[in-house]
This record gives sequence, C-alpha cells and structure tokens, in this order.
Amino acid sequence: MTDIVDAGVAVGTEGKLIRALDWKGAFWVAAGVPPLVLFSIGGIAGTTGKLAFVVWIISMIMGFLQSFTYAEIAGMFGNKSGGASVYGATAWLRYSKFIAPLSVWCNWFAWSPVLSLGCAIAAGYILNAFFPIPAADSQAVLAWISAHAASVTADSPRVAEYIAAHAGTSPEDAVKALLSADGVAALTPAIRSWSLVSFSIPFLATANVNATFFIGGILMLIIFAIQHRGISETASVQKWLAIIVLVPLLIIGLYPIISGQIVGANVTGLVPPTAANAGTDGTWSNGGWTLFLGGLYIAAWSTYGFETAVCYTRELKNPKTDTFKAIFYSGLACCLFFFLVPFAFQGVLGHAGMLAPGIVDGTGVAEALGGLIGAGRIVTQLLVVLMILALFLAIMTAMAGSSRTLYQGSKDGWLPKYLDHVNEHGAPTRAMWTDFAFNLFLLAIASDASGYFFVLAVSNVGYIIFNFLNLNSGWIHRMDSGHVERPWKAPTWLIGVNTVLAFVNALFLGAGAKVWGYANALWVGFIFAALILPVFAYRHYVRDGGKFPAGAMDDLGLVGQDLGVKKAGMLPYLALAGGLAIVLIANWAFQLPS
Repeated sequence: MTDIVDAGVAVGTEGKLIRALDWKGAFWVAAGVPPLVLFSIGGIAGTTGKLAFVVWIISMIMGFLQSFTYAEIAGMFGNKSGGASVYGATAWLRYSKFIAPLSVWCNWFAWSPVLSLGCAIAAGYILNAFFPIPAADSQAVLAWISAHAASVTADSPRVAEYIAAHAGTSPEDAVKALLSADGVAALTPAIRSWSLVSFSIPFLATANVNATFFIGGILMLIIFAIQHRGISETASVQKWLAIIVLVPLLIIGLYPIISGQIVGANVTGLVPPTAANAGTDGTWSNGGWTLFLGGLYIAAWSTYGFETAVCYTRELKNPKTDTFKAIFYSGLACCLFFFLVPFAFQGVLGHAGMLAPGIVDGTGVAEALGGLIGAGRIVTQLLVVLMILALFLAIMTAMAGSSRTLYQGSKDGWLPKYLDHVNEHGAPTRAMWTDFAFNLFLLAIASDASGYFFVLAVSNVGYIIFNFLNLNSGWIHRMDSGHVERPWKAPTWLIGVNTVLAFVNALFLGAGAKVWGYANALWVGFIFAALILPVFAYRHYVRDGGKFPAGAMDDLGLVGQDLGVKKAGMLPYLALAGGLAIVLIANWAFQLPS
C-alpha cells in the first residue's frame, strides 16, 4: 500500500485511484442513498396504495440481507474499484466472457440515471422557487378571472367540449373550470412552457430540451467540478451535505410518530388499489398482485442502492476491515430512513394525499415534509432548499459510484479502453464525462413529465439483472475461489437465502417492469442491456486480441489468461436459465388490472 502525502496525492500513484478513504469516508459518499426514497415515494404510493410503506420495508429488508453477499465478495478484491458488479462479474468469467461485462454494464446504466432524474427534480424546485405556477385560488388568478369573466360563456363550444369530457358537469361549473384554467395559464411564467425543441424518440419516449434540461445540465456540471478534486474531497463535501440533509429528514420521519399524528386508517386495511393511481381499495386479485410486485420492483432501485458503499475498495486505506464496515453501517442507516419516512408520509397524508401531483413527480415533497411537522411558510421554504441539497447528495453518490464502475470495467478489459484514465487527483474523469454525456440525453427525456418514470423503469431492468447475477456470484465464488482470503465471510445459510432472493428479484422484474406506464419497458431494458455485447466483443477480440489486461485476475490468484477450473459445473448455466424462465413466466402470468 502506498503512502499518502498531505496534499492528498499518493506518491507513485499517478494515473491510479488513490487510497485516501477510511470506512467512514465511504459511508459518507454512500450517504446519498437514503434521499432516494424521495425519488419514487409518490409513484410507489400511487401504484400500491395502502401497501406502500410495507413495500418499502420488505424491499429494504431484502436489500440489507443481500448486502452481506456483496460484503463478502468485495473483501476478496482489495485492489479493485467499481463496486459489487465488478467483484461479482469475475465469478461468471469462467463460464462466459460475455456475462461479466453484462453485469458491470447493467449496474452502471441502473445507477447512472440518478444524475438525470435527480437534476430534473432539483430543476423543478428551482423553477418553482423563482417562476412559480400560480394556484387556482390565488388572488392574482381570481382577479384575472373577474376581469375576463366574459371570455367564456355557457354557449361557448369549449363549454360543450368540457361537458362531453366531464359527464355530469353543469354549464356553470364548466365555465368556472375553464376560466380558472385560463387564468392559471395566462399568469404562468413563459419559461415554464418554453421549449427549444421537442421530439419523439421511436419506441422510447419524448425528449424535451426546455428550461428543466438547461438547469439540470448546469447542476450536473457543478457536481462534476466537485468530484474532479478526487474521492477525499468528494467525501468531505458529502459528509456535510449528509449531516445537513439527513438529520432534519430523520426528525421529520420521527416527529409524526412521536406526536401521535399517524392516522390508523391510513396504515391498516392493507390491500392493493383497484388500479394504479386510483384512490380506491381493491382486492388481492391477479391485478392487485401485479401492482404490489411492481412496487417492489421499483423500490429496489432505491433500497438496494447502498451497495455502492463498496465501490471505493481500491480507495480505502485498509480495505480488509473497512469494506465490510462501510456497507454494513450504510445498510443500517438506510433501514432507518426507508422504514421511517414512507411510514410517516403515509400515516399522515393517507393514500389520497400521496397521490397529489407534486408528490408523484417529486417537486411537492418539500411542502409535504413541512406538512408532517406543521411548518410555516419560512420553514417550508427552508425544506425546499433541504430537498435540493438532498438531491445533490444522491447525485454526488451516483456519479462517484457509476464512474468508478466504468473505470474498473475498462481496467479489467470489459469496457472501452479510454475509460481507464484518472486525473492528478485520482478522479476517473473520462468515465465522469461519459456519465455526464449519457445523462444529458436522459435529462432531455426526464424533462418531460411523462418520461421520468420511463427512465426509472427501464434503468431498473438493468439493476435487477445485476442483482440477480451478483447474488448468484456469491456461491459461485465459494465453489471456484474458496482458497481466496475473505476478510469477512457471510454465514453459509445467508448466502443460500440471498441466492433464493436472486430469483425473487427475477419475479419482480418479470411482473413489475410493465406497471410503470410502459408495456415495453422490460424489452427496452433487455435491448439496452444487450448493447454491451458488441462493445465488449470489439474491446476484447479486436482491441486486446482476445486477452485480458495484465493484472485483471490477480486478486483471484490467477496468472495470465488462465481463468481457472469450472468447479461449479453446469450450475451457473442452470441458474441463468431458471432466472430467465421466471422473468418470462411472470411477465406472462401477471397482468395489470383491467
């Protein structure tokens, strides 16, 4: 291990990642995971109704159990960065060269969109702060309606169209509704509807280069500049952001429980809704189970995310002891927040309150947080600032982890060669620029309100694929690399439980990907996952002549191009076949409520 000089740059490590963190630093870098609950808390509430807080608890328990497999395999690779996908990918290398890069790629395109999704929400908060859309009952709108009352009359064609679309509405009510909508539209700042260009991407979504896109792009550049200084600087910024964000969030989660604000009816009678975003209780029919599994599918994107704590093994001063501590304590912190915050939200707001547009798209969460503690206008505005900082925290975590996944994938010969560069501070800048460019594209989609959950649903296809492969890599490593030292070793029974959970995740994928408004999300995700195959083929067979880079397998005690004996035999192939079968059968068997 190299010595670290005061300037934060290791002697003799130019062009390499620098060992500058202890487990606490890795914990702080991963502290952006708890705020991920705010990304989809409204979406999951709309999809699963009263079951929402139960979905979060089940998903978090699964994520915590699964992390013990990741903690064990991470300890085997003290010289690698990039996280669990890199450590697990090596287990599959003996059985297929193409499975290993698939795991790394799927983990990256699942984590990377946190940048675009977080920046889209943060941009929405900034627009709301400086260019708010007036409320329908505001004095300005009411004054406009009074001044323009004659612009809509009972015999207007617009009134007839409105009544046709809203059966049972009287002409008088239709006039009031149209005048109110006209008033809000007239007084809404032009920047809220401005768009430089908008276009449809076939089979995907609609891209919109608007104010949200430009503000989000600027925010990403700010985060890039912070991380350009290296992991120690990133950890320092994250520490203070986490303290500023997580302490108030914890208080907000606890206060409604302690003060007795939880309404029993909001957290009992646990059944799925009649349909997604319906305010009525349904039954445990096939459609109800589909919605429930869809909630567990999308919750995994947030609750499993603290596995990013082991992305920085190569940058830990003492990886043998710090790797396990980083992921274990990150997991405990996530349990606290993912249990408390959804329960408090639902207990106070109820199912109907969770369906408010601002909760679903994320831009009204700050006001809802204020409501949980009975905050006034000034405190609510402070909570808006807190939400933006929370989003920064999550985005910082995502860029740090996903860029190192790209970097290590390149070092090991799975991804394009140009990604293995780091700057003088030990930051993988080319990987970071790649993250930035990819997320500018995603930001154009997420800037359109309907595209937000499309990005989330498709990226999570990759995340579930990664989790399936990596949970199975635990037992494969046990069989093929039992001789390799494990600073921390999970109980064998827990490795077995997590193997079962791998197939449970496959069930979530097959049943749940379709729930989020895009029937083709599963297939789009599969296609995007498959894009790595020609990329790897070019890197490995054309660029590297069919050989892996020197040192790629050193941690496994393998020399040169010897990938070792396949002690697991046919079992890994049977696991792949079984997982795929579960996905396809679940996709066929589980259908949305009609």
